[in-house]
Amino acid sequence: MPSHDDTPDYLLNRLIRYPSAVMIRLRRLRLRLLGAHVGRRCWIQKILVPRNPWDIWLNDDVSLDHGVTLLTSGPRRREPRIVIGTHTYINRYTMLDAHDRIELGEHCFIGPFCYITDADHQHARGQFVSTQPMNTAPVKIGRDVWMGAGVIVLKGVTINDGAIIGAGAVVVRDVPSNAKVAGVPAHQIGERN
Repeated sequence: MPSHDDTPDYLLNRLIRYPSAVMIRLRRLRLRLLGAHVGRRCWIQKILVPRNPWDIWLNDDVSLDHGVTLLTSGPRRREPRIVIGTHTYINRYTMLDAHDRIELGEHCFIGPFCYITDADHQHARGQFVSTQPMNTAPVKIGRDVWMGAGVIVLKGVTINDGAIIGAGAVVVRDVPSNAKVAGVPAHQIGERN
């Protein structure tokens, strides 16, 4: 009787998966060489890091799916601007846009097409918005947070442990632990059991 490792399906599966595994290792190596901290066993698909890779800190077992963008702005400093906790998964085409700091806790699930930012432009009358400085305030997302597709989180928000954010919500104020929120602007609609 052949062993499991000798079956044609197993061997074909290994051949198909091998190039992908090599590319993931190369992406991790590239980010490390550019100055990002990349923990062990991170699963990194084709992502975008347009500038300042040294501002990124990925803990162990972080998963970044296709099209995730990690964008940081500002002069180099000692502490990273984007920190992603252990076992956190960020789905396709989500963008983290950090001027100050965006921190995601452990075991979070972030849906596709989300946007998380810690800044916005000042907008005084009589001046072009593009010439005005940015207002910043850190964003903190706790442990075990689940965000549905298309969620937007704006500057200064803290989403506490265990919260669930409904698809399409725009989060403009803090979310309590284990709260379920939805809507524009997001408001509490229940609690986790």
